[in-house]
Amino acid sequence: MRYNLEQFFQNGISTAMKILHTSDWHLGHQLHGYNRDFEHQAFLDWLAQTLEQEQVDALLVAGDIFDTANPPASAWRMLYRFLARMAKSMPALNVVMIGGNHDSPSKLDAPHELLKAFDLHIVGGVHRLPDGELDTERMMVPLTNKAGEQAAWVLAVPFLRSADLRTEDLDEEDDRLIKGVETLYGEVTAAARQLQQPEQALIGMGHAYMASGKLSEMSERRVLGGNQHALPATIFAEEIHYVALGHLHLAQMVTKQDHIRYSGSPLPLSMSERRYKHQVVLVDFEGQQVTAIKPLLIPRVVDMLKVPAKPASLDAVLAELEALEVEDVPREQQPFLEVHVLLDKPQALLREKVMQAIEGKAVRLAKITPHYQQQEQQDGLNHRRLSEVSPEQVFALSWAKKYNGEPDAAMASAFEQLLIQVEDEAGNEPDAASREGEKQ
Repeated sequence: MRYNLEQFFQNGISTAMKILHTSDWHLGHQLHGYNRDFEHQAFLDWLAQTLEQEQVDALLVAGDIFDTANPPASAWRMLYRFLARMAKSMPALNVVMIGGNHDSPSKLDAPHELLKAFDLHIVGGVHRLPDGELDTERMMVPLTNKAGEQAAWVLAVPFLRSADLRTEDLDEEDDRLIKGVETLYGEVTAAARQLQQPEQALIGMGHAYMASGKLSEMSERRVLGGNQHALPATIFAEEIHYVALGHLHLAQMVTKQDHIRYSGSPLPLSMSERRYKHQVVLVDFEGQQVTAIKPLLIPRVVDMLKVPAKPASLDAVLAELEALEVEDVPREQQPFLEVHVLLDKPQALLREKVMQAIEGKAVRLAKITPHYQQQEQQDGLNHRRLSEVSPEQVFALSWAKKYNGEPDAAMASAFEQLLIQVEDEAGNEPDAASREGEKQ
């Protein structure tokens, strides 16, 4: 028997619910060597106030809670202080967090049972039962509203690595990665529907690169098999009423579907993101119906400056820097500065000259980007620092110089797989403190 909203209200049962979707906190992040703790703490303070003011029922964090698999102790303290504050000020708040590709699944899962006792659910990685079956129960989180009624199920699927997928039973013509992800989401969705009651919403979570998604420059790692394995929106069943995504730092809808969204990161994680409107997403439900989706802009407490607006000669750049006026603020609040200078050849002591021009000014020099007048006529990578180009660009250039052409799809895919393997292995290495503890 299927109930409608009118019947539920007549019976005195509330089906209203409000969730707040955010992602990609990257606690512990450093920008060109500068600590971001001040900015992250300001964001968490603003987030706590927003949750309290809006009387949100559930907070969803869609991956990349930390910037690295081995975050500093200060990042863990920041997270736990925030959770403790919310447990005290909003004890009924549901909190669901999933691991991203920057996070360590095992480290996030370690306090699972303790946090679950306080209705704080962190799903770091995919778990399977002894028989190899997917542990769907671990990834299904019930959400209750202010009336104490269960109003939704969250499908808390963390970042999926190739090893998490089961592809042995797929057809040869299937894209094994995409089909493997689709199959896993299908299993979790089917399990949730078995438990779903009338008027309870299904909310999907994921940390992935979706087809048509807009990447930011130099700040998001590859996921799964690279861009050729961008996931289609069809991995989410039609029965899922909202999908909270993480990974892409620019807030955006997926294929113009209003209910499948990236919230974006709360802070600009590279200088290329300085113009982004960083935000969280407030979503209102009435039963299974999404009644409102409202982006909330996050105040920026540290500015990012680009001088000059367009690359100019060194003399012109130095003159503009010397004339730069900025407010005198503490070090952690000083704006980050990116300098673009047009050169005809590499310039000796370039950094020293820039530093002299900004001496005594309350700015932090993050990056100097030289532009060379003949650069566009060359290969596009000459005179650029290694940190400013992607591994794929270096690989493509090396291949072109040696074989006079572009690598074919199979070779490009093999290179992508090697990169993913290297990043996964690097992310799972213990930090220095852990290694010291093992010695003891």
